[in-house]
Amino acid sequence: MADKNVIRDMPHSLEAERSLLGCLMIDPKIQVELGGFLEEEDFFTESHKYIFAAMTELLRANKTVDIVTLTDLLEKQGNLRNAGDIGYITELTNVMPSSAQYRTYYDIVKRDAMLRKLIAGSAEIIEECRKSTDEKNSLAVAEKIIYDVSDTADTSEVYKISSVLPAVMTRLDELTKDKSKFHGIKTGYFGLDRILNGFHGSDLMILAARPAVGKTSLAMNIVENIALKGYSCAVFSLEMSKEQLVQRMLCSVAGVNMENMVKGKMQKSEWLKVAKAREMLNNAAIYIDESSMISPEEILSKCRRIKRKYGLDFVMIDYIQLMESKNKREENRQQEISTISRKLKILAKEINVPVLALSQLSRAVESEKRRPQLSDLRESGAIEQDADIVMFIHRPDMGKAAEKDIAAGKVQKNVAELIISKHRNGATGLVKLYFKGECTKFLNINEDTGEPESYGEDGKKAAPSVEIEKGAEVPSENPSEDLDF
Repeated sequence: MADKNVIRDMPHSLEAERSLLGCLMIDPKIQVELGGFLEEEDFFTESHKYIFAAMTELLRANKTVDIVTLTDLLEKQGNLRNAGDIGYITELTNVMPSSAQYRTYYDIVKRDAMLRKLIAGSAEIIEECRKSTDEKNSLAVAEKIIYDVSDTADTSEVYKISSVLPAVMTRLDELTKDKSKFHGIKTGYFGLDRILNGFHGSDLMILAARPAVGKTSLAMNIVENIALKGYSCAVFSLEMSKEQLVQRMLCSVAGVNMENMVKGKMQKSEWLKVAKAREMLNNAAIYIDESSMISPEEILSKCRRIKRKYGLDFVMIDYIQLMESKNKREENRQQEISTISRKLKILAKEINVPVLALSQLSRAVESEKRRPQLSDLRESGAIEQDADIVMFIHRPDMGKAAEKDIAAGKVQKNVAELIISKHRNGATGLVKLYFKGECTKFLNINEDTGEPESYGEDGKKAAPSVEIEKGAEVPSENPSEDLDF
């Protein structure tokens, strides 16, 4: 009995629905203006749903909507009685107070429809919570339900070009006066920044490479560079633990040998560098999630919370092929990756920050011994379509066959090629970086000398990650005991 009362008491206005349908029937201009913003579910009364559905079918067929065409179609569909018969449909145009008030009727109908969706969504959340054994998953489900309801309320307007031109011209004028005004977030690699003009909000960027080429290292180097400039970064690592990532970052920022670090063989000078790197990273706004099984919806939910509590400027996800989709209806993995790719783009747009997602490449790159290309993106062409920027890491110095080329001077040892193959808003190109493998760190290559160097603001001068004062030393035999960790 309670359920029936809830249904009966659902927000709705019979008069507003009838008046709106009457306006639609008598005025073609109103049909054009509102037709695309109304849905069958916006109407609460069943007969009104049948009437509006028939109206929509007539409009899609470019046919006139009036009492004659409407009743004719409903009769052919066998829905005339469900719609209330000819008498009721005729009455709609007579009871309407004034077609000039159509906007008022529309607002009432849309308001009540939104309230009903919220009530239905709340019921879904309650049911999910009753049967749930995983509070985190239930929270993600609840956020998604509310977000989906909110998304249906987004009715973007159409703008005449004359209303947009002033803002664009002002932007161009400001850019002429200050060429750095609309730069995105600098990555720490001046060749990449020059091509992309930095990372920009709402962009989905893909960094792809074969295993063991260095995509995680480069992505984490970018996170370090961005975070150490004061930006807030979220890292979603589906492959490595938070301890492994932080160890890599310490090694990279300090510029110390990874093997010495993991084997406990660091020298005193290396301990000092690690201590300095720890101080730098301790003040950085880097938030790490190490969930091995995570969906785009869960990432979006966590990003919303991070942005609300701490602010958020950049997101890195390692990597796409390890993610799962909450939609289990996909027939194969390729369709699932396509869904994940689309949702990552939605994520970037909603939180309005640049999102860097890592991806695997097919084996064809290795077997054919060539540079990667867009068709090599593993499991889905949708990744290429959804991404605003696609970058590949190519290491011509890797493999036994490369040894002869290195000896002959055809290939530079430890030099990687970062290939920008897709750039929706600009040029593509190639950037050479030096890979210092023992520190898991990619370095810029000085354009004048050809030597590796850390990032400098002018793209020329070396700027070491960690500087140790001259004369600084650790007095004891066990350096770690003298450092305040």
